[in-house]
Amino acid sequence: MERYQPNGTPLSEADKAELARLKQLLERAIADGVLTADEMAQIKRQISADGKVTYEELELYRQLVEEKIRQGLLVREIR
Repeated sequence: MERYQPNGTPLSEADKAELARLKQLLERAIADGVLTADEMAQIKRQISADGKVTYEELELYRQLVEEKIRQGLLVREIR
């Protein structure tokens, strides 16, 4: 998932690998239609694992999680 950003730098191979791992984690977490608190904690850990949060990571989360919640296709468990 790459996006044009006028002032952005291209993703490194390590960043692309991190993004692929995040996508796999997100897809597993939302597969049953319920995002649990434990799954959310895992997602947060993965996003911040390399010490930075990228635009691409946030955009992927928005597309795979927030959009589905907004559409009623995914429920987020709240503790």
